[in-house]
Amino acid sequence: MSSKQAQSYGQWIEEESFRRIEAEVEEPRPFQGDQWQVVRRMIHASADFDMLSLVGFHPGAVEAGKKALAGGSPIVADTEMTRSGLTGARLRGLGCETACYLNASEVAERAKPSGRTRSDVAMEVAVRDCGEAVFVIGNAPTALEALLDRVATGEASPALIIGMPVGFVGASESKERLQTQSAVPYITVSGRKGGSALAASCLNALAELLRQEREA
Repeated sequence: MSSKQAQSYGQWIEEESFRRIEAEVEEPRPFQGDQWQVVRRMIHASADFDMLSLVGFHPGAVEAGKKALAGGSPIVADTEMTRSGLTGARLRGLGCETACYLNASEVAERAKPSGRTRSDVAMEVAVRDCGEAVFVIGNAPTALEALLDRVATGEASPALIIGMPVGFVGASESKERLQTQSAVPYITVSGRKGGSALAASCLNALAELLRQEREA
């Protein structure tokens, strides 16, 4: 199979997947318009229809996300795994650079003597460098908590927080705080579920919506 044929087949698989998702989730759906396009891509990434009841949007989240991407906002990921799921070519076309501070030497040097997690320190450094970025958090609850701490003090004013840390310790609580204690636009997944793939798919969906609008 040539690379062109493989690309066409991959596109067919994606389109057929979306068709099957839409066939399984009949109208009226719990999400409409752009929000549905985001949730649909999250279901595609996870094969998890629980997203229909777990995804939560700040009322202005989708528009805030598209506006930030259209302006070439930097995108900060909590882990390299999350960052690797972001569609690089599409984001570079928008002028958006991605960053992850978790493995930066400065972060390791500051975290070890302080007893803080690297995720915590990484968010501190990220906020210092680009506190108005789009933040995509798919793994560490401590990263989301650290970011929200800095939002509360006025140190950070993210354009959008995609907050989807996964796990049994702190994940649910950090996402509940995101929804109840912050005025920053957000997209999240309630409870224990989340992860890099979900968080990245959410950002990719926003980039795809913006691409479609520009080509319309």
